[in-house]
Amino acid sequence: MFTIGDLVIYSAHGICKIDDICEKTISGITRTYYVLHPMDNNHQLTISTPVNNDKVVMLELIQQEETNEILESFKNPGIKWVDNPNIRFKLFSDIINTGDRKDIAMVVNTLMQKKVEAELHGKKLYEQDRKLLNNTQNILFKELAISLETTFEEINEMVIRFIKEMK
Repeated sequence: MFTIGDLVIYSAHGICKIDDICEKTISGITRTYYVLHPMDNNHQLTISTPVNNDKVVMLELIQQEETNEILESFKNPGIKWVDNPNIRFKLFSDIINTGDRKDIAMVVNTLMQKKVEAELHGKKLYEQDRKLLNNTQNILFKELAISLETTFEEINEMVIRFIKEMK
């Protein structure tokens, strides 16, 4: 169980801070809820989710040791590219939804490599891939930045450097 003040990864909302843990009665059922807000949102959005909600992924932020391993993984090839965009999107989305940061990093790595490659040829990444990359990269790199007490931009520059060195 998390505590008030904890930073967590909450589903597609990314990094959230737990503001409260309280009892709420909804539809006649009283349960314990986390009350949290996305860190990117300046408290404009408040989310309430039951403490025992099995339908939503809520994860602790990673520790520095795992962060370093994940960053090092960008020096290696990512996940195997799938040519069919629909199959690729489903496969990559399923991997991302597991919450395993090392596997997520492999997907981000592959998508970033394809983006760099496309830009070298004056092209753009397929729109579905671009959206998946932007959303996933945003959450992952912000989490890595918090772990290393740095910025999203520094993490992004480091990863791009690793990918370009691989080419």
